[in-house]
Amino acid sequence: MAPNPLHLGVALDGAGWHPAAWRAPNSRPTELFSARYWTDLVATAERGLLDFVTIEDSLRVPGPLHTRDDGATDQVRARLDAHLIAATLAPITHHIGLIPTVTTTHTEPFHVATALATLDYTSRGRAGWQVRVSAGAEEAEHFGRREVTDPTPAEFAEIVATGKLPEYAEALFEEATDAVEVARRLWDSWEDGAEIRDVATRRFIDRDKLHYIDFEGRFFAVRGPAITPRPPQGQPVVTALAHAPRVYEFASAAADLVFITPTREHGPADILRQVAAAGVTRVGEPLRVYADLVVFLDTDDGTGEQRLARLNEQSGAEFTSDAAIFTGSAEELADLLTEWDASGVDGFRLRPGVAVDDLTAIAATLVPALQHRGVFRTSYPEGSLRGLLGLSTTVPNRYARV
Repeated sequence: MAPNPLHLGVALDGAGWHPAAWRAPNSRPTELFSARYWTDLVATAERGLLDFVTIEDSLRVPGPLHTRDDGATDQVRARLDAHLIAATLAPITHHIGLIPTVTTTHTEPFHVATALATLDYTSRGRAGWQVRVSAGAEEAEHFGRREVTDPTPAEFAEIVATGKLPEYAEALFEEATDAVEVARRLWDSWEDGAEIRDVATRRFIDRDKLHYIDFEGRFFAVRGPAITPRPPQGQPVVTALAHAPRVYEFASAAADLVFITPTREHGPADILRQVAAAGVTRVGEPLRVYADLVVFLDTDDGTGEQRLARLNEQSGAEFTSDAAIFTGSAEELADLLTEWDASGVDGFRLRPGVAVDDLTAIAATLVPALQHRGVFRTSYPEGSLRGLLGLSTTVPNRYARV
C-alpha cells in the first residue's frame, strides 16, 4: 500500500442526497426511520473499510436551504436525530468512526459535550462531531429565545458574491467557536486516571484530578467540571463543513478536520490555499482537509448519468448541490480521487446520491478499485477514530499537573 494511504468517508442523509432518492427502486422509504435501515447502511460502510460516516442533521425539516418549508409532499420532510442514530450504531459497529451533526446555535455546550463523551465511550473511541450553526428564522422559532430575520434574496445574493457575513451570522460563528472550546475544556476537566474505583478505601474519584473550567465568554459562562469522565480519545474528532473564508477561519480555530467543496473544473488547489491562509495562527496539529463529492455511480440499474437523469425527471428539477456532482464508473471516480489526493487534500467524503445504491457501489466497486491501485487499506487497524485518521492519539490534558 502507498506510504500515505487515501482516506475515505461517507456522508449519510436519509434516503440519499438527491431529493427523489427515496423513490429509487432499491430505496427503503418505509424503513427510513427504523434502526435496521441505519444499521444496514453503516454495516455496508464498515464492510467497505471506510474511515467514518457522518450523519446529517439540522433543526429544520430537510429541504431547500435558505427557504421556508415549501409544503412539498413528494420529498422526505422529516429526519431522525443524528446523535441518537450514532448512539444506536455505536455498540454494534467495531471500527468505523461515527460523526453525528450537532448544532451549536440553540443547544448548550455542556449537554453537547456530555452526549459526545458518552458516544465516545459506547463506541469505544470512535466518536466525532460535525459542528453546525443554525442561521435561519424558522429554526429560531422552534425555541423562541432569539429574534432572527432571514436575509432577503438580494442580501443573500450579496453574501454569496462577497463572502462577507452579516453581523448576526458572524456572531453565530463566534458562538460556535466558544461552544467547541467549552466542550473541549469539559472533556479535559477530568484527568486520565481520575476514577480510582477502590472499594477497599471507598474512593471512586480522585477529586484532585477534577477541574473547574471557569469559562467566561460573550455567549456562555460554564463552570464545570463535566459529569462524564474524559472520553477514551481524550478529544473526540471535531469536524466542520466550510464553503467560505470566514468558515475556514472557524474550522482552523475549532476543528480537527474540515470538509470543503471544490468544483470539478478547478479542483481543490485554490481552496487549499484559502484554508492555509485562514489557519496561519493555528497551533498544534495541522487542520485535516477532506473534499466532498456527491456521487452517482454506475450500477446494474444503469450508468450514474442515467440514474441521475431518472431522479431529476421524477423530482421535476435538475439536481444541484454545494458540492461537485460525479456521475460515472468506480474506476473513473478512483482516477479523480487519486488526482485530487495528489493535489494535497487529506481525504474525501462521498455523499451517496441514493444511499442504498451508491453506498453499496462505493463499498463493492470503488474500494476494490482503490485497493487495486495500492492506495487504500485492505483491513482496519486497531485503535481509535483519531488513530484511523492519522491524528495524534495521545492528546495532552490542559489541566493535568506535570
